[in-house]
Amino acid sequence: MNHISRVLSLLGFCFVISVTTSFARHSPPPVMNQMVEQSTGLNIPFLASNNYALIVAADSLISNTFQPASPGAAVAVAGKWRGVFIYKPGVEVPFNFEIAGKEGQPKVYLINGEERFDAGSLRVIGDSVIVPLDQFDNELAFKTGINTMEGVFRRQDKTGTAIPVVAQKGVSYRFKTSTKTPTADISGTYDVVFPRKDTKNDSAVGLFKQVGNRVSATILRVTGDSRYLDGVIDGNRFYLSSFIGSSPSYYTGIVSADGKIQGESVGLKAAQPFVAFANESASLPDAYSLTFLKTGYRKFDFSFPTPDGKRLSPGDDKYKNKVLIVTIGGTWCPNCMDEANFLAPWYKANKNRGVEVIAIHYERQDDPAFVNKVLTRFKTKFDIQYDIVFGGLSDKQAVAASLPSLNNFLSFPTTIFIDKQGNVAKIHTGFTGPATGKFYDQFKADFNAEVDELLGK
Repeated sequence: MNHISRVLSLLGFCFVISVTTSFARHSPPPVMNQMVEQSTGLNIPFLASNNYALIVAADSLISNTFQPASPGAAVAVAGKWRGVFIYKPGVEVPFNFEIAGKEGQPKVYLINGEERFDAGSLRVIGDSVIVPLDQFDNELAFKTGINTMEGVFRRQDKTGTAIPVVAQKGVSYRFKTSTKTPTADISGTYDVVFPRKDTKNDSAVGLFKQVGNRVSATILRVTGDSRYLDGVIDGNRFYLSSFIGSSPSYYTGIVSADGKIQGESVGLKAAQPFVAFANESASLPDAYSLTFLKTGYRKFDFSFPTPDGKRLSPGDDKYKNKVLIVTIGGTWCPNCMDEANFLAPWYKANKNRGVEVIAIHYERQDDPAFVNKVLTRFKTKFDIQYDIVFGGLSDKQAVAASLPSLNNFLSFPTTIFIDKQGNVAKIHTGFTGPATGKFYDQFKADFNAEVDELLGK
């Protein structure tokens, strides 16, 4: 059985187990071991079953499924690569990356159109390659072959669902294309609607740019943007993807003769349909009107600990008679990362003007060791000199409960502007990052204008 067949066979087996979880939960490990071997041809120890379908020994999974082509076939990993996440048979999400750097200190760069994202260093151990995606507490774990790598994308603590991934060296394209000529040029701004059955439709703005059959795009929602999507248009069908270490993004769809776009955002477990109509004036609701203080509140107060245990509050002497910016985010959030990339150098350039910043982080775990690890990584990566505190778990309802003065909580990040008297002046929901072009420029202009106004009062 070849490598791809094993991956697809294993995915098929996981699907069968997911639909028969009650059998899996009540079957002894020896029975499940036999089922795994019969279904996949692999001798993988079965440990337990849960809502993710089944748990196997991750290291055994990689070592059994992804053997190198022959002994000593570990490849020199430096170079350009095309990777593919295998969601399920027939659904593959490609991404591009490059391994470069000084000998003995290789680094990984994830490439999405014009973005070359520094994902950090990697470890080569024999014929294994581990890419720690520390920004999001994930990792790629590979076995190497001859100009190939095969493995999984998973959380660093091995919890959750691992996604099979394969990679080929020396391949620069992202999506394969045929000889079909694009039926349209979809460059422009679009009103995008994601229909929902139980709630109001989710409205967004789509920014598309097409050169030949190459397409780049980003989708803006009130909560943030999809960052740098990169792909192609083949005839009347387009394909876009992005990956920086968090969950992969994948959009595909069809362009109608009248210019309407119908597509879907495809995830590991489900796909969300959308429709888009060209509209150069497309816009989102005013980001300063979505989150506000409840009636009776003028101040935004809290008391949360720093990683070293010191509690901070907006009323502390350090912040008195200063303009204070409070941002609510998390290290796991791509848009929060973009905000930190803007805010860290901005603070260094403006702190002597009488401005302070506190970042409240809500994380996936509340274990002190974990919190300290991810906050320290985040602070180091972006050279953050302002204060960071831990607010709790990254659940919107939990955020709202911990910050009772807010009318609701819609988005990571959310930014709060507080004047010198300690009163809330404005609250901005979401973040439009550098991939959004003119929208990002407008955000920066509005941000600076608001701070200038508050400093002048």
